[in-house]
Formats: sequence, structure tokens, C-alpha cells
Amino acid sequence: MPAMTDAIPYEHLDPDTVLDAVESAGFLTNGRLLALNSYENRVYQVGVEEGRPVVTKFYRPGRWSDEAILEEHAFALELAEREIPVVAPLMVDGKTLLESGGYRFAVFPSCGGRWPELARSEDRRVLGRFLGRIHMVGCAFPFRHRPDLDVDRLGQASRDWLLENEWIPPHLEAAYDSVTEALLESVRQRFAKAGRVKTLRIHGDCHLGNILWTDDGPHFVDLDDCVNGPSVQDLWMLLSGDDNEMRVQLSDLLDGYQEFADFDPRELWLIEALRTLRIMHYNAWIARRWEDPAFPRAFPWFAENRTWEEHVLTLREQAALLQETPLQI
Repeated sequence: MPAMTDAIPYEHLDPDTVLDAVESAGFLTNGRLLALNSYENRVYQVGVEEGRPVVTKFYRPGRWSDEAILEEHAFALELAEREIPVVAPLMVDGKTLLESGGYRFAVFPSCGGRWPELARSEDRRVLGRFLGRIHMVGCAFPFRHRPDLDVDRLGQASRDWLLENEWIPPHLEAAYDSVTEALLESVRQRFAKAGRVKTLRIHGDCHLGNILWTDDGPHFVDLDDCVNGPSVQDLWMLLSGDDNEMRVQLSDLLDGYQEFADFDPRELWLIEALRTLRIMHYNAWIARRWEDPAFPRAFPWFAENRTWEEHVLTLREQAALLQETPLQI
């Protein structure tokens, strides 16, 4: 196995290594290779002789345990068996998690489509139905090897890491320290007001970029961030616009969702809290990956003072939103 570091985890992953891995899984490649949009992992579409291309995902070394990846795969396969349109990994000699050249990888069918616009009420209802079906399966039992969506992991740990590793520019450090301390207290208050809402296996990263739409409807991709969490986490990222627009969108989603799964309205208290945690975690995620050369190339603006000035402003806006009444339907 080649030596790997946290800083440059993919330095040995060249085209030959990718093609060798796909061929080790039993596919005769035609040499065509297309890198797909992914930063946390490396994902490629690979041409196959006399067949459709396949998509190969190389898991970031050290991020997930084998058991956690296998839970992701098992969840996808469980959903696919219920005819829920999720792109699940292919079985190779009875296995979904493979190894080649020192990298863990999985092979998926190539499924095209376009990002959904969700401009029509019926499209939102269709998507809500599929999310309800996903959660109907997800509530059967929890993940054992994947994390829970919680304030400490996404919010507190992100804040502490950025401060301890001196990512916040000196002229903003006091402001960041103050606003995030207050934010996390407000987020915890929101979770307290929501009460003991049900947690289940969820997609976890259900934004429009992880949904592809065809003439047959939507299909979901990339369960890499699936976790135990509240159902509203898979709903709020599909909302946009002002309160009135989001209210209409959420009502349509829930019209479809509740045909298959119950929704606890107390979870509405969590929408802005979850948005705040995502904002905090996103900046910490990029900072933690900065030694991976792909990240400075993809986010060249990230190390500029202006980025952090805008981040503090965004956090202050979230602080105000957390003091308002939650979205109603």
C-alpha cells in the first residue's frame, strides 16, 4: 500500500490507478476517464467496453471506518430493494467495498439526469413522497457505526477547531468568538424547544446537487453523509427564498411526505438551528482539508480576510433569525 498522509490523501491516485481499480472489479475499461465534481472523496466516470460507463468512488483515507462505509452501502441497497430511486453500489463477488492500490472504493451504475428546479408544486410533492419513503425505511433501526447529527460535532467542534488552529484573522477573532458562543447557545435552546424529536437514518446532505431528475422523476445520489438525525434535516435544504416562498415549498413537500411518513411539527424549531450548524461546519470542513491540494484550487478565496468578514456577518444574520418564530405551515 502506498504511503498516504492526511495532507495529500490522493497523491498516488493517478489515472492508471483508477483504471486498474475498475478492472480489478471485473470491468473491461476503454480508457475513458472523467473526474466528477467531488472534493471529500474522488469520483470518476469510467468508460466500459460494450456497456454503459460506471462511476467509481474512492473514499478519503481515514475519514470513515469500513463499518461506517458498509452501513452507507447497506442503507442504499435497502432503499433500492424497496424500489426507492437511490443510486446504490454494485456487488462485486458479494462485496460492495473494494480495495486496490491502497485505496478503498466502490463502483456504482452511471445514472444521468439534471438538477431539479422544484418550481412546480407537483414536483415538490413527488420529491416529498420519495423522502417520506426513505424515512419510512430509515426509522426501522439506527446506524451503529455512523454519527448522530448533533450540536457538539457540527457546531462546537467546528468553532473550537477554527479558533485553536488560528484560522480566524486576528481582527475578527473576538467577534467570531462572541457571535459563535451566543449562536451555539441559541441553537441549543432551539433543540430544547423542539424536545425529544425522533431520530432516524437520513440522507444527511439532501441538497439539490445530490438529486438528479429525469423524465421518470428524481433519483438520489451520494449517501456519503448519511447519519442518524431528525427528518427535517432532509427537508430544509430544499427550501429557498423568503418566508412565504419557503412556507409554500415546505407545505408541498410535506403533502407528499406525509403520504408515507409522519412529520412532527416541533421539528420546525430546528430549521434555522440546523442551517446555522451547516454554515459553521462548512467553513471548518474546508479549513480542515486545506492541505489537500484540491481545496485551494477549488476555493481560492477561502484564505482571504474578506471570506471571514462575510462569514461573521452571515453568523450575525443567523443569530437574528434564531430569535424569530420558526417557519410555520
